[in-house]
Amino acid sequence: MKGEDKPPDRVRLPKSFFGSLPGNRSVVRLAITVLDIGMGNLFKGPRLRLEDGSSVLNNRLVGLSLGQTHVTGLPEPLELTFSHQHQPPNMTLTCVFWDVTKGPTGDWASEGCSTELRANGTVCRCDHLTFFALLLRPTLDWATVQALTRISQAGCSVSMIFLAFTIILYIVLRLYWHRFKSEDAPKIHVALSISLFLLNLTFLVNVGSGSKGSDAACQTRGAIFHYFLLCTFTWMGLEAFHLYLLAIKVFNTYFGHYYLKLSLVGWGLPALIVIGTGSANSYGRYTISDKENRTSLELCWFHEKTALYVTVHGYFLITFLVSAVVLALVAWKIFTLSSATAGKEQRQPWKGVLTVLGLSSLLGMTWGLAILTPLGLSTIYVFAFFNSLQGVFIFCWIAILYLPNQGTTSSSSGTARLDLTHSMSHE
Repeated sequence: MKGEDKPPDRVRLPKSFFGSLPGNRSVVRLAITVLDIGMGNLFKGPRLRLEDGSSVLNNRLVGLSLGQTHVTGLPEPLELTFSHQHQPPNMTLTCVFWDVTKGPTGDWASEGCSTELRANGTVCRCDHLTFFALLLRPTLDWATVQALTRISQAGCSVSMIFLAFTIILYIVLRLYWHRFKSEDAPKIHVALSISLFLLNLTFLVNVGSGSKGSDAACQTRGAIFHYFLLCTFTWMGLEAFHLYLLAIKVFNTYFGHYYLKLSLVGWGLPALIVIGTGSANSYGRYTISDKENRTSLELCWFHEKTALYVTVHGYFLITFLVSAVVLALVAWKIFTLSSATAGKEQRQPWKGVLTVLGLSSLLGMTWGLAILTPLGLSTIYVFAFFNSLQGVFIFCWIAILYLPNQGTTSSSSGTARLDLTHSMSHE
């Protein structure tokens, strides 16, 4: 495999290799196999499905074998040189081999191998013969991962405090405001607050405990974390649905046992997804490593990439797009209403902006910042900061929405108290 612009891939056997073989042979028949594993599931394994974007460099695998002789524990390692022009940015290359003893189908491992990065390739030194490859994994600098983790932990802790205030505020208003008991919007807000509070709690527990404990315990923590994440996404979607009925459709809307049906969807649908995902054995230990192959973050999450893409990324994308469309329609209606009433009273566009920002917190628009994270490290920090503070934004909006009396908010009935001005009958 030679080219004008790159050195050839090659295998180098140390002199001691021949002396270590049975019979002290000076000549051996070494079989070298080069495979393209781009198609199918052969030589994939859980490790490739562990980190998003992990792959085998160029989908190329090199196998070394000496007939039926099992060669391991070489006193001097053999060398395999994989040629490539340059290392992709924000990725790390690790020499790995296919270990048939890992799991029911085998998996990639790196024990007994070392990795040396060079300008025009990577040298793998291993003490045995088998199938080898370069595992390409997305990485963040160890300090960056730690900083992002601390930001997320601090933000989630603050959010939990404000979400607790939101729940307490709801209880107090139910006790002292009779009309509050019959309204569905506050119930939906508090259900979202509860799911987000529990999501933050499970996140802190998961990050704090890592992947300690048995495999069953780790799978359980991963499933619980997944459940409350889906509950949060679902209730944000239900916020969008309710907002659509109140602000867009408005008339001829009636649902018997409305909030009960929303609760069945908000808490029940995620449970069904988690049960299905758990039955497929998709939860396990998740590890993020830096370029020096040090573990930067370890927690219980997914070890199966397909289930992660479908039940988290796909599920979020659907709810986010629906919420974004509803928010855009409501924003258009709010500013249209402001323009129509501008001649009757002094126009205050800041109230419309405040309303859109408040509704954005309920509809989870901060989660949409995840779409921008591939643009660079700065967007990752922005996402970690603002998204972890969603609970703070929700409390501020709920406090603005419900604490002022009717006299102070009558002028903004089309904006700040949008979901209270439109009436809807529910049984």
